[in-house]
Amino acid sequence: MHPVIFIVGPTASGKSDVSLLLAQGLNAEIISADSMLVYREPSIITSKPSGAMLNKVAHHFVGTISVREIYSVFDYFRSSTELIRSLYFKGKPVIVCGGSGLYIKAIIDGIFEGSGRNDKLRQALQKSADIYGKQYLYQELEKVDRSAAKRISPGDLRRIIRALEVYYQTGMPISQKQSLSFGLWGDLPIRIFGLRLNRRNLYRRIEERVDRMFAQGAVDEVEALRQQDLSLTAGKIIGVKEIGELLEGKVNQDQARLNMKKNTRHLAKRQITWFKKDKRIEWIDIDDLTLENINDEILRRINTDV
Repeated sequence: MHPVIFIVGPTASGKSDVSLLLAQGLNAEIISADSMLVYREPSIITSKPSGAMLNKVAHHFVGTISVREIYSVFDYFRSSTELIRSLYFKGKPVIVCGGSGLYIKAIIDGIFEGSGRNDKLRQALQKSADIYGKQYLYQELEKVDRSAAKRISPGDLRRIIRALEVYYQTGMPISQKQSLSFGLWGDLPIRIFGLRLNRRNLYRRIEERVDRMFAQGAVDEVEALRQQDLSLTAGKIIGVKEIGELLEGKVNQDQARLNMKKNTRHLAKRQITWFKKDKRIEWIDIDDLTLENINDEILRRINTDV
């Protein structure tokens, strides 16, 4: 069984095309990890996969909610991890594709919104583990929270300590706290591949993409979007503000286009910085590679465990 495959990288790096080709070869389904693709109405300014792409491979979290709705990382986490686990245990290969760092992190590492960190308690628990071993703490966890103990590996000391920390601080088993979430890391096999190219090539792709958006009718799309009561999150889609200024007569089309390119470059920089911090990512330099080359390299690494 293949691991859950993640394809990450900055905007305009070609993640969607890579994921589609890979998914076709593996008979996989694609989980989008793009915070803007989740919206139903915009398609041009979000670079939504074409109808042909969507028909070739099952995509999830693409065009599922209205721009009037607020959609949080936690909403995404709950739905996506449940779906990924379901597909995986049915034997269906899964590819997660996206550039939204918070979405990717939520799936892999989870989200915890609950009792705060208690360093003194953690140190005491760590000391107990050092003296008596991990198994001692795991047995303590079994006593206070059997559900969490069943879900957590006896060797996963970090999660054992966190679960005990919550219990000792709140008196409530961590498994009962609705705001607790664990990601897939440690539960399912995961490989994370990052697409990397030099800045000049990336910025060229960004400029070409924005030019295509304008040619395809981005101005009309944003004008229609502005007739709706956009949620705070939907209003952050690049293009809404920039083209909105054009529609309000504040800038001309050339300036709106330049602003959109600039802000997309800034987004790409933030994404690169975010993903650089994750040492689990296996980077592939794609400047001189064709789509087929990238696909073959990912398969080679998976099959040879490199």
